[in-house]
Amino acid sequence: MRQWRLIYDYPAVGAWNMAVDEAILAAVSQGTQPPTLRLYAWEPFCLSLGYGQRAADADIDLLNEHGWHLVRRPTGGRAILHGDELTYSVALSMDHELAQGDVVTSYRQLSQALMYALGELGIVPQAEKQNIYSQRENGPICFEVPSHYEITILGRKLIGSAQVRRKQGLLQHGTLPLKGDVGRIAQALAFPHEQARLDAMASVRGRAITLQEALGKRTRWEDAAGAIAEGFRQVFNLDLMPDALSDAEKTHAEQLVDDIYANDHWTFKR
Repeated sequence: MRQWRLIYDYPAVGAWNMAVDEAILAAVSQGTQPPTLRLYAWEPFCLSLGYGQRAADADIDLLNEHGWHLVRRPTGGRAILHGDELTYSVALSMDHELAQGDVVTSYRQLSQALMYALGELGIVPQAEKQNIYSQRENGPICFEVPSHYEITILGRKLIGSAQVRRKQGLLQHGTLPLKGDVGRIAQALAFPHEQARLDAMASVRGRAITLQEALGKRTRWEDAAGAIAEGFRQVFNLDLMPDALSDAEKTHAEQLVDDIYANDHWTFKR
């Protein structure tokens, strides 16, 4: 069995969550930490923008009105409203077997563990190579836009993931909505008029699904996290060692919060 580090993390603000993912990526890339699976949550709700997404897609007034935060991810893709969900992140060095090949290849491999986890929770999802060209490919919402090997149930996206590759390491993170209204992300985005907002809400409700809706019952965060850990353990024959951030990673994450993820220069750079 191969040894990975497993981190169950407490709910945190968006800037801290993104800083921690990047700090872990740096440590794994440098060889000071083993491959790491991190499972975490967000508090309060937070709209995350993809690395290259326009900040103008976010409605700052509505975010403030709801008390929701805003952060820009280090990974690509479109906007996600994080809240009633489980988020996973995987950090690997680029010489790891799961990092070999292109992005689509690694998506396909990592999706196997997520598929296993959902099976443990009682549903049979799909993860197929998608036709990514659609009339809404330029939309601002992640769960409206199909991507390769993202996981669906009943034809609707259940887990959305994004990946960034650095010279020495790979970070992939993704979100599993546990409950709530997937359409409420439209309450955090800018639209030319109210009807456009309502249309977007209806569209994302038709294209995305929560675990509760898929199962017909609620799943505790702890149970979903346990299933994902078990999926990685079984599919990749891993020895997952529960652990926490090192002091060096905490210090690095604190610096990243100040310099990048809570910094308006980063958030509004595009």
